[in-house]
Amino acid sequence: MAFSLGSIFKNVSSSLGKSAEGSVLGIDIGASSAKIVQLRTSKGAAILETYGEIALGPYAGQPIGKAVKLPPEKIAEAITDVMREANVTARSGGLSIPFSSSLVSVITLPNVDPEQLKRMIPIEARKYIPIPVSEVSLDWFVIPRDEGEGSAFDRIEPQSVLEAKGREVLLVAIHNNALQGYQTVAATAGLSIDFYEIEIFSAVRSSVGHGIAPIVVVDIGAATTKIYVVERGVVRLSHLITMGGQQITEHLARSLDWEFEKAERVKRERGLVESTAYSPDENDRIKTSLLSTLERLLSEVNRVVLSYGQRYNKNVSRVVLTGGGASLPGLTEVAKQELAVEVEIANPFQRTETPAFLENVLREIGPGFSVAVGVALRKLKT
Repeated sequence: MAFSLGSIFKNVSSSLGKSAEGSVLGIDIGASSAKIVQLRTSKGAAILETYGEIALGPYAGQPIGKAVKLPPEKIAEAITDVMREANVTARSGGLSIPFSSSLVSVITLPNVDPEQLKRMIPIEARKYIPIPVSEVSLDWFVIPRDEGEGSAFDRIEPQSVLEAKGREVLLVAIHNNALQGYQTVAATAGLSIDFYEIEIFSAVRSSVGHGIAPIVVVDIGAATTKIYVVERGVVRLSHLITMGGQQITEHLARSLDWEFEKAERVKRERGLVESTAYSPDENDRIKTSLLSTLERLLSEVNRVVLSYGQRYNKNVSRVVLTGGGASLPGLTEVAKQELAVEVEIANPFQRTETPAFLENVLREIGPGFSVAVGVALRKLKT
């Protein structure tokens, strides 16, 4: 009972000069679905060749929309199915790693020379990683100091505070077991994966433009919601909420005494927008149920925004909603009411060249493809 969003694109692929040579894949394996995009580059622009999404629930005997944990072989089967349905021809690219299988943290270290810093980071990392360092793959990035042009969103910071600061380092760790699992998926599906990237960086690449003011990216997945604060292109803070699209559907199903499948369909098709297919009472109950979960989620986003402002003495400029949950009809209006800053829905396909007749479709499904598009863009270096 898999479904594909890429089949509509198959008929126009040939007119775009589709070719496996020079084409790259971006693969995002989420909790409830897997997404894939195939891009190529032409004259410096990223061209969308095809894309597809497939529900993972049916591979575990569960309905579409359910978050499931599948063995690598089952995930590979789903990837193979969606590649066939979406007419994917490329076999190399990148694959995202879930935020839940990683650790991303900003740590502050003394002002020392680069060589000494390189020796110091693995030792300091033990304080932040709750498992032995030998069980993770470790990487880091020294965050450049803010220099040059300031931002209207910056607040005055005492000189004594600036002088006391050390070097900030973005620390990244991925569980080796998770990497091995995805390597098995790739091998079983006959893919050549050139790199693995934590989904946080892929989503930011495709959904956030360049700028110096802090931006909050809210990635609403099926099982969890991830909140990232990005400043000058660097992820400064990350936060995970164990609440997502599945919980929204489950609450709706309980509230109206529906099966999960019906609640999921209604959520996707009409969301917070009233429909003549339901009575005024049903419309009110649907909206009330959806809002009860969403308001808790958005309240947590507000808390993170406030916490960041207090910690770094800076104001967030806007919130970008991404992930499959961001496609909920009517979400933008509610988010604008609940959040104290500007709100926008991610449109990752805006960074690619696509047929005009697909513009509305791609804008609608775009938030769910932010990670897959971001992975492919890294491969293209676009």
